Amino acid sequence: MDKLLISTAELADSLEAGNVILLDASYHLSGTGRDARAEYEAGHIPGAAFLDLGTLCDDASALDNTVPTAQQFEARVRALGVSNDSRVVLYDDSPLHSAARGWFLFTLFGATDVRILDGGLAKWKAESRPETGDVPLPTTGDFIAAPNPGLLRDKSAVLASLGSDEQVVDARGAGRFSGTDPEPRPGMASGHIPGARNLPIGLLYEADGTMKDAAGIEAEFIGAGVDLHRPVITSCGSGVTAAVLSLGLAMLGKRDVSLYDGSWSDWGSDPDTPKQSGPAGAASLG
Repeated sequence: MDKLLISTAELADSLEAGNVILLDASYHLSGTGRDARAEYEAGHIPGAAFLDLGTLCDDASALDNTVPTAQQFEARVRALGVSNDSRVVLYDDSPLHSAARGWFLFTLFGATDVRILDGGLAKWKAESRPETGDVPLPTTGDFIAAPNPGLLRDKSAVLASLGSDEQVVDARGAGRFSGTDPEPRPGMASGHIPGARNLPIGLLYEADGTMKDAAGIEAEFIGAGVDLHRPVITSCGSGVTAAVLSLGLAMLGKRDVSLYDGSWSDWGSDPDTPKQSGPAGAASLG
């Protein structure tokens, strides 16, 4: 399995050698009072550019965080100096662990050397490593996207998967999954996709924000009722934290994994899709 994480010590060495493109992939939900760009400008790891995940989406879609087109992705990462042979490291300072979303997008569009800083900016700061407010000078890369559409599912594909060998695993918190907590987006039904399993992303991390090892990750998926011998569709509120589950499965070497683009924002806003409330396997809402 290719290495997906990089430690703070390894990143420090790479920055000193100057052979890495470092990107701040922090992203926050609206209503949290946090501004990822403002936080980046106030202080970031030296040499990091701002990926701006909040706008790295298809602006033609009515849904939040829809995957960008290949052309949109190419334009963004080229402006950050990324080429196909670049070594890219992503980090975040977000409870959403949003660097995983950046990793998923790079992987979707064919990048082959992308890692995530284990523990993120919080661990970097905790070790008293340097920060700066300086923004690196613009550079230009020549990245050419090679999309892998098999990594995505849309609503029709998820509908077709119900009752099949594919399993939906939902990254939202237990309250939103069960329908006891309201959705943050207006006009959205509560509950989950029928038959889905629930694995909130926090369960994949240690107390210091680093990811659990493969054994720990495997135990969480099995504990959530996921059969790791069957294909998995990851889902969440809009497709951001679903990427954390996809990352966790990639850490296990699992390849038959796709992400539901739009996730509950798409499913829950459609009155015709079947929905369940309560824990996995509860009665349908209709």
